[in-house]
Amino acid sequence: MSMPRYRIKQAAELLGVSDDTLRRWAESGKVELEHDGSGRLVVPGDALAQLVAEQGTGLTAVPVVAQSARNHFRGLVTRVVKDTVMAQVEIQAGPFRVVSLMSREAADELRLAPGVLAVATVKATNVTVEIPDA
Repeated sequence: MSMPRYRIKQAAELLGVSDDTLRRWAESGKVELEHDGSGRLVVPGDALAQLVAEQGTGLTAVPVVAQSARNHFRGLVTRVVKDTVMAQVEIQAGPFRVVSLMSREAADELRLAPGVLAVATVKATNVTVEIPDA
């Protein structure tokens, strides 16, 4: 599978910043840009994943037509750890880090790798609420 690449406008939308801000970040070395086969500037998926993991920047919410699960976290895969049976997938969705455990087969079928755009959907019957230390 080839590394996903995002055009500057698309990457900027995912980060919630302007195209100009993303270009300034590239000029300052904060994010890597490269040229695609047509000569257009693009952001490699793994570089975008690293940026969102470091920044905790927000990706916009995903529109849902109808579904019982209400908690959707759109983000970039930042890490995938696989063994022979299971995979641990980390998604940076805005300031939130979502970790999913799934079968290795599922991770392989979805072609999950750093830089891939993904949506984590959470549906739980139990939610624990804690009070932080004042």
